[in-house]
Amino acid sequence: MARIGLLTGGGDCPGLNAVIRAVVRKGINAHSHDLVGFRHGWAGVLANEAVELTHATTSGILHRGGTILGTSRTNPYGEEGGEARAIASLEERGIDALIPIGGEDTLGVARRLADAGVNVVGVPKTIDNDLAGTDFTFGFQTAVQIATDAIDRLHTTAESHNRVIVVEVMGRHAGWIAAYCGLAGGADVVLVPERPFDIEEVCDRLRRRHATGRTFSIVVVAEGATRSDADVQTQDGGTDAFGHVRLGGIAVELEHEIERRTGFETRMTILGHVQRGGTPNAYDRVLGTRFGVAAIDAATAGNFGVMTALRGTDIELVPLDVALKAPKLLDASLFETAEVFFG
Repeated sequence: MARIGLLTGGGDCPGLNAVIRAVVRKGINAHSHDLVGFRHGWAGVLANEAVELTHATTSGILHRGGTILGTSRTNPYGEEGGEARAIASLEERGIDALIPIGGEDTLGVARRLADAGVNVVGVPKTIDNDLAGTDFTFGFQTAVQIATDAIDRLHTTAESHNRVIVVEVMGRHAGWIAAYCGLAGGADVVLVPERPFDIEEVCDRLRRRHATGRTFSIVVVAEGATRSDADVQTQDGGTDAFGHVRLGGIAVELEHEIERRTGFETRMTILGHVQRGGTPNAYDRVLGTRFGVAAIDAATAGNFGVMTALRGTDIELVPLDVALKAPKLLDASLFETAEVFFG
């Protein structure tokens, strides 16, 4: 029997509650652990703000989006004495092991705390699916489905008005969401961060398509996609605690440039946070559950400094260093498959 802490950090995504529920159920039923949830990610650890997690407090959350613990982008290592304060909170709560659920930033903090002697088992969470070490992260498939549903709806209005519609989806460094929803939604052009694009080549594709009598087009663009002759589009929102700038505006630029260069009426839609919200699909509920069970089992076995991961159809444990070594970029062969259907 041990006392295990949980937290959810970074952006929310569908499936977080499935992980929390799984850790608590397996932790209590199989291992007789006490479970403690820190509120609002690393901010809750710094402030020593936590709640007891039980069957009652985690009942009925499997289908819910978001996270019952709350989240933030707080960076303990960006605050004065942050590491010492975090360790002091864990010690005061009697935490034997900590299970942080998050992406590169959240797990980066976890790795540094592990180096300082904290027992850590990570669970990967990034809606962009760009975390190394795992084939998929929960929340990604739900985001793809939401984006695909939106593209299906935009097809009908684009066709009705003979318009080009630009759809901006999430994807800071990697174009996984853009490629998947572009393929599933029948997009005519997909633009991703891994491949800087020439705006005139995009317009040529659209001209060729319209020359064959097809009078509408769908362009899917990841938020981190860049023109080959320009920098990434950002919003004037400064940076977060981990130094990331807020991306945005590429769809606005494309709307303007496509209409100016081709004469085709063009509109844009930015899906934004709608991709994060709402009910997780069945795949993400199951994946989150499997990750949670594997995480609490690893903590019980004293297997620390690792992260749960999906490899093929199996759940495995990989060192945190492997998961954090570099972003997992879009598979080139997947983009080549999508290119078959461009224009």
